[in-house]
Amino acid sequence: MALKVTKASTLKPHPADDKLGFGQIFTDHMFNMDYAPEKGWHDPRIDPYAPISADPAMLVFHYGQTIFEGLKAYRTPEGKIQLFRPQANLSRFNRSAEMLCIPHFDEAEALEHLKQLIAVEKDWVPSSLGTSLYIRPTIIATDIYLGVTASKTYRFFTILSPVGAYYAEGFAPIKILVTTEHVRASRQGIGEAKTAANYAASILAGAKAAKAGYTQVLWLDAVERKYVEEVGSMNIFFVIDGELVTPALNGSILPGITRDSVLSMARHWGMPVSERNISIDEIFEANEAGKLDEVFGTGTAAVISPVGELRYDEKVIHIRKNEVGPISQKLYDAITGIQFGQAEDPFGWIVPVD
Repeated sequence: MALKVTKASTLKPHPADDKLGFGQIFTDHMFNMDYAPEKGWHDPRIDPYAPISADPAMLVFHYGQTIFEGLKAYRTPEGKIQLFRPQANLSRFNRSAEMLCIPHFDEAEALEHLKQLIAVEKDWVPSSLGTSLYIRPTIIATDIYLGVTASKTYRFFTILSPVGAYYAEGFAPIKILVTTEHVRASRQGIGEAKTAANYAASILAGAKAAKAGYTQVLWLDAVERKYVEEVGSMNIFFVIDGELVTPALNGSILPGITRDSVLSMARHWGMPVSERNISIDEIFEANEAGKLDEVFGTGTAAVISPVGELRYDEKVIHIRKNEVGPISQKLYDAITGIQFGQAEDPFGWIVPVD
């Protein structure tokens, strides 16, 4: 499909790289595309960034039929712009669409549209190491109807935001609270989809954790309430007696792109890796036995988040005296090195924009 481009008449000032937060500043343009049963996905276009006109009865507001993704564009030392594993994000986006009864889109075409949007907004990609252009593709249901049903019409839009570090702490160990009061998702539901409902389910527990002085919440499984699943905005990893361990994807855990990258990289290095059920008790017992070497989270926003403190009920453990571990550091350096064009990409993960 031909892409129509309408340029903004007035451009916004660009903030300095050291003034970037996360998700608070947006670029001059956005991508839009619509779906109707008789046309399929149609009218792809780049428009000036603007509010979306929405009827109060639009289905997305009432029944939450919406999905989204998160990925980044990076500027290399030579000034080139590149994407990190965008095909994996678009594939996951379509899997989320299937789970929410949203029509599939053409992934190859979507990637070309994304590259064209970033090319239009290339001056918004910051250049300082650690900064990037965050990309948020979203699909929302647009039927005007108050019945509980799948919408027949949809809007696909993508907005861009230049960002700095996700956490105020930067690349430093964070504190995580294991919640025993709340459940994020259960198997055979929509826990593995990147959809608004899963994040809405995490807000109350996250607010309680923040009030108690913790950065994130660690979720346990919904049935037995003992197996580790994921953190509020990340997948979770443990290094136990030299082995890298992460919960197996079971239908209620988001299949993170960074999670998969970490697993691929660790196996490439010959490191022992295990994807399996792991109980919270096993984690605390490993710490007691002196075998819990490191804990870290993985996600697009922060890449690697070392964990320095873990609290479960009244039990608190401190990992590596609140210092970044060697495996966390090595993984962070390796992945960001590829993302920013400072290291070889042996996996074919990088997609150039220009």
